[in-house]
Amino acid sequence: MEALLKEAFFQALKATDPYRLTLKALPRERPHLILAVGKGAAPMLKAALERYGEVPYHLTLPLGQDPMGLKARFAPHPLPDERSLRAAEEALALVKELPPKAHLLALLSGGGSALWCAPLGVSLEEKRALTEALLKSGASIGEVNAVRKHLSRLKGGRLLLATRARVTALLLSDVPGDDPSVIASGPFSPDPTTYAEALAVLDRYGLDFPGARRVLEEGLTGGLPETLKPEDPALRRLRLRIVGKNLDLLKAAQAFLRGEGHRAAILSDRFGGEARALARFHAELVESVRAHGVPFRKPLFLLSGGEAQVRVQGGGKGGRNLEFLLALYAHLNAPLYALAADSDGLDGTGGAAGALLTPGVWALGLDPRPYLEANDSLGFFARTGTLLQTGPTGTNLNDFRLLFVD
Repeated sequence: MEALLKEAFFQALKATDPYRLTLKALPRERPHLILAVGKGAAPMLKAALERYGEVPYHLTLPLGQDPMGLKARFAPHPLPDERSLRAAEEALALVKELPPKAHLLALLSGGGSALWCAPLGVSLEEKRALTEALLKSGASIGEVNAVRKHLSRLKGGRLLLATRARVTALLLSDVPGDDPSVIASGPFSPDPTTYAEALAVLDRYGLDFPGARRVLEEGLTGGLPETLKPEDPALRRLRLRIVGKNLDLLKAAQAFLRGEGHRAAILSDRFGGEARALARFHAELVESVRAHGVPFRKPLFLLSGGEAQVRVQGGGKGGRNLEFLLALYAHLNAPLYALAADSDGLDGTGGAAGALLTPGVWALGLDPRPYLEANDSLGFFARTGTLLQTGPTGTNLNDFRLLFVD
């Protein structure tokens, strides 16, 4: 069963390879410049260059990722540094040089928010510290990006405003709901959030960053222009398409499992909220299926996606998928097989994509409580020996959860 869980995950990744998804969606018109950024940027760019031949391009990837033979800039994720700033400044300079009739092809995937960082009114150090605090606060990706977009010269559609060219943007979605304004913080997309909403996020999570507050308050009073809004005429120059999303990943796994003769149901592609609460929901659903056959007949596989959050209060290591599995283990009354992983191959800190739960984990008799208190899900699964190590996968279609109810 462990092998089947892993194979379902790997088959889903294979079916949603960014190269294949991009190749099918490329426009006929040859671009004058290609910008590619994010965890899926290299295979997306590879597809474009094979279609169009030699085209000037700018590629930014996370540190350690395979550039696939392409010339690339590398920057850290999830926290930006000077390399993120240089990559963003280069992208801004390139799009500003394009004439009005030029065609710009943008290939965007998750991770772009950190890889391109051009702070507005704050230092790189303060924006980095604020991003880290937001990620640890339990804020949703939408809340995090509402703040980041209003402290950026590039995000929130400002990259579209910086160029006179026509833009085709192809996106891989790593966010629940597939909102283009959230993917890589929407450098070409209209932004529905405001300075007031960004300030409210800081208040909601008790984050005191004077420089950021000063900029957001200046924007609130009209001292700074807003991000790109849906009524802006600049959007007439934009064609945008999402070429891959979390639901594609889940459907691919479902098709593989059905092909192997198993029943499989997709619960949702947009589960969010706190990872422990999400684990409790899944545990209660499993117990209902086990006890009553409601709402599904057993045996079957349950699939879900989306993106949970973790409120970090301890000093341990882990990620939202590892935290989900640890909490699932704590809530269940009896063993089961389960896998949870980030499709990009890196779940939080520690280098693992995710992990597996198996009856063997229960046999060890480990107490989950001290690991939950320390936010040390990585430490727990390192002891069980069920960490899933893939390395960077070259894509980013959000989280993948698979449970087998027997």
